[in-house]
Amino acid sequence: MTISYNWLSEYLPAKIEPERLSKILTSIGLEVESLDKYESIQGGLKGLITAEIVECEKHPDADKLKVTKVNTGTEILQVVCGAPNAAAGQKVILAQPGTTIYPLDGEPLTLKKAKIRGVESNGMICAEDEIGVGNSHDGIMILPEDTVVGQPAASLFKVYEDFIFEIGLTPNRMDAMSHLGVAKDVCAWLSHHDKKGTTAILPYKNGFKTNARPAPVTVKVENTKDCSRYAGISISNITVGESPEWLKRRLQAIGIKSISNIVDITNFILHETGQPLHAFDADKIIGKTVIVKNLPEGTAFTTLDDKERKLSVNDLMICNAEKPMCIAGVYGGRESGVTASTTNIFLESAWFHPQSIRKTSLHHGLRTDAATRFEKGVDISNCVTVLKRAAELIVEICGGEINGELIDIYPDPANPVAVGLKYHYLKKLSGKNYHGDAVKNILTSLGFEMIKEGPDELWMNVPYSKPDISIPADIVEEIMRIDGLDNIDIPATISIAPSNETVSESNTLREKLANQLTGMGFNEVFTNSITNSAYYSEETLGTAVKMINNLSAELDILRPSMLHTGLEVIAHNINRKNTDLLLFENGKTYLDNGPGNYVEQKHLSLYISGDASATSWNQKAVKTDYYFVKGICEKLLQASGINNAQFEETTNEELEIAAAIKVKNKTIGLLGAVRENTLKVFNIKQPVFIADIFWDELQEARKIKGFAYTEVSKYPAVQRDLAFVLNKEVTYAQIRKAVTGLNIAPLQTIKLFDIFESDKLGAGKKSMAVNFTFMDSTKTLTDKEIDEMMGKIIGVSEKQLGAEIRK
Repeated sequence: MTISYNWLSEYLPAKIEPERLSKILTSIGLEVESLDKYESIQGGLKGLITAEIVECEKHPDADKLKVTKVNTGTEILQVVCGAPNAAAGQKVILAQPGTTIYPLDGEPLTLKKAKIRGVESNGMICAEDEIGVGNSHDGIMILPEDTVVGQPAASLFKVYEDFIFEIGLTPNRMDAMSHLGVAKDVCAWLSHHDKKGTTAILPYKNGFKTNARPAPVTVKVENTKDCSRYAGISISNITVGESPEWLKRRLQAIGIKSISNIVDITNFILHETGQPLHAFDADKIIGKTVIVKNLPEGTAFTTLDDKERKLSVNDLMICNAEKPMCIAGVYGGRESGVTASTTNIFLESAWFHPQSIRKTSLHHGLRTDAATRFEKGVDISNCVTVLKRAAELIVEICGGEINGELIDIYPDPANPVAVGLKYHYLKKLSGKNYHGDAVKNILTSLGFEMIKEGPDELWMNVPYSKPDISIPADIVEEIMRIDGLDNIDIPATISIAPSNETVSESNTLREKLANQLTGMGFNEVFTNSITNSAYYSEETLGTAVKMINNLSAELDILRPSMLHTGLEVIAHNINRKNTDLLLFENGKTYLDNGPGNYVEQKHLSLYISGDASATSWNQKAVKTDYYFVKGICEKLLQASGINNAQFEETTNEELEIAAAIKVKNKTIGLLGAVRENTLKVFNIKQPVFIADIFWDELQEARKIKGFAYTEVSKYPAVQRDLAFVLNKEVTYAQIRKAVTGLNIAPLQTIKLFDIFESDKLGAGKKSMAVNFTFMDSTKTLTDKEIDEMMGKIIGVSEKQLGAEIRK
């Protein structure tokens, strides 16, 4: 969240230096992620001065350039200028060598002395857009004739300076989603640490008056569950126009563009108090009636962005007598909004149910500032107070008058939440023995109302602005953050019970494989297990675990696959010119197998793209491919104690070359090349390979295999090669399966080392050269024994695979 230092300071009884204020904010749980200086004109026009062109001649070697003599007040400088409107006698803005200018479009530029077409130039005569004071680039900026030469350019423009805090606000801190809310927290900290009562300066006035006329607009709330309070007021004879400078500066400093005085005031109130408002053109309210209700499923409604949206039956709508005008708490409608011709408005201030607003906001993909606040819970007690504040500002800035009485429909006033806190519980949870008076002072300064006090217990009403507080632990948190977590004493001695836990076999293996992968050049990544449902097919989404209270429209399900979050990382790196990627991740996927039956599966996933090794003086770059990935998987399986894994061709909707990794006919993983249409979703234009090992299945396969330690053989291994001529359809996996089926005990390894295809072998034929390694741990194998084993291999190959032995 963005907070303006100048704006915040208006609500503090004394100004605090930005750096100290930053430390206070972080101390009270409003972590300051950045503190930056803000200038309404970037660079603040530093180094720029006013000057006068005293001579202006045509450049001797360029038709469109001019050579000028410029008086800076202290010296005459020669400056080459390309502006068509440059002429002698003009007062201008000059950037001298060493000055940095900040163009509206482009990077900052520090000027140097230069020769332009052979003529020396000592600076630059500036156009509006070149120094950020306007949009024009038609020529240099010409100042009034009476401008004094040699004065800083900043003196001619009202450069607004501020400091901007970027606060990492936690989701439970709705009370701090405004400048006033932050100011109240700061004052609570000051009261406790400076030992004197400090309260925020409230902007509300007591002079609000209505006239005796009845309200010109009537309000009816049909859905009181989702709209517990609705207040509104009519203001007549206003003038919609540009906002005053102070208001524009306030909004622009926190990144909000000024639109019109009415819209700016509602935005100002939102960021001042945290209460969203909405202004309707009163003359467009058909029947002069506002109705808060739900509409039938599929009702068409056109929003402010000119998009027609189909409403859900759960969407709360603000309607007139005939049709909808606004999606309550989320987004306005095109036909009821305030325009330049509006003269009468109806201003709304309401409390909408957080759950209703969040559902509607996510359903339509409208993450507005108003929706963000309503879905976290606004202060229901403050609706009318804020409405009065806004109405007074509108009358002050836009003219007009309050028309009729203020409407406040609040049929079932909310009771404050009462919470009790025992002092011994506070000490137990916080680790500090707080004095009762300090506790009461902290809570009172935060807006809590004490309702009952005992020797060891304190009961209080929670402010409506803090909807997240409901249990004693929440109260302890409030006390600790104002007192300061750094003020919790660390005991002189700390007792630690020794742990008897042993590192699990699973974690040991995970660490072992991670070390092996890093040794092979891989880097470990950690991706978000919450991902975007748009990546997946309807079939996959049928068993996906959907988020009920997702953080954003894009992060709405727990990932059912490791692939897509890995591709996000691949795309992120490729977009930053890091194209050779060997990545691995230990992560989890999630499935919904029916009501309450959620499945969590562990994975070891490899993401591979680009070159496996870079070009050097003695070797060319090695491209990654399917076989490179397969080789990595084999090494990992061997390190896990599995030597009999099979790689069988399979089909997969995301992979175009896919193989299942099997042990004893049980699938323990998958590998392959990602399909091009999947890569297009992430704008990836180079091949990507993935290997996904199912961790629990890998563990089971290791148990089936079992482990035995044997002495290294004293006897030599013997190798034999065979070249099989086979039909092209026969795979190496079939050869391996046929040979291993013989159960030849001395056969240690089988390796494919060559594939050869030629018409000389015959139509539809290929040659596959395979190496066999034999070894007996009790004796040296004889040629006769080896020939017998090779004979069996040749026989089974001829019989089962139709192979011929190539001489």
